[in-house]
Amino acid sequence: MRISHEAIYQSLFIEGRGALKRELVTCLRTGRALREPRQRSRNKPQGHVTADVVLSERPAEAEDRAVPGHWEGDLIIGTGRSAIGTLVERSSRSTLLVHLPRLEGWGDKPYVKNGPSLGGYGAVAMNAALTASMTKLPDQLRKTLTWDRGKELSGHAQFALETGTRVFFADPHSPWQRPTNENTNGLLRQYFPKGTDLSRWSAEDLEAVAHAVNNRPRKVLGWKTPAEVFEEQLLSHQQAGVAWTD
Repeated sequence: MRISHEAIYQSLFIEGRGALKRELVTCLRTGRALREPRQRSRNKPQGHVTADVVLSERPAEAEDRAVPGHWEGDLIIGTGRSAIGTLVERSSRSTLLVHLPRLEGWGDKPYVKNGPSLGGYGAVAMNAALTASMTKLPDQLRKTLTWDRGKELSGHAQFALETGTRVFFADPHSPWQRPTNENTNGLLRQYFPKGTDLSRWSAEDLEAVAHAVNNRPRKVLGWKTPAEVFEEQLLSHQQAGVAWTD
C-alpha cells in the first residue's frame, strides 16, 4: 500500500477537528496549529505577472540547485506596514536581508488608498533596495529571482533591466514553490517575531542576523555553512574569470 506525505501530515493534524493539542503547538517553530494543504497550481498570468515570468518559464537549471545564482525572495511583514526583504540562494542557502526603512512622510498623514506607499516596500522603494543588494554580487551569481505574487515587485521589469536578474513568480498560494525561502523565513522569525515593528532593526542589525544564519552548519550541505559554500561559489567564479582572460 502506498500513502502520500499529505495524508500523513493531515493525520497528525486531525485531533481537535484539525488542530493539534495545545501542548504540541508550543513545540512548533511556525506556531501554526492547522495544516495548510497544498492547492492545485494555477500557473496563469495575472496583473503584473505576465506570461513570460510565470514559474514554468524559469530555466530548468534553477530547479536542481546544481548551478549557483538562482535566488528565492519574499517579505517578512511586521506591524505598522514594516517589512524586511529576504533573499536566499537556492544552491548554497546563503541569505541576504534587505533593509526597507519607512519613507519620509510616513505616519504624518492618514493612509490614503492607492496613494504613494511610504511603508518602505512599495514598488519603487522595493526595486531600489533589491537592486542595491543584488548588484553587489557578480553577474553569474544573480541569474534569476523567484518571488511570490505580491505587488511589491510589480516593477520587476525595471529591476531585471538594471540588475540582469530575471524575475519569475510562483503560482498563487504556493509557498512550496519557494521552499528554501519559506524555510529560511521560518528560521528568521526566531530573530524577528511576529507582531513586532520590524523598522526597529537597522541595516547593521540585519547584516548581523544574516551573518549568524549563514554561519549555521546545514545537514543538506554536508554540515558546511551557507557562508562556506557561497565563498566556494565566489572563488570558482573568480577562477573561471581568470581562466577566461588567460
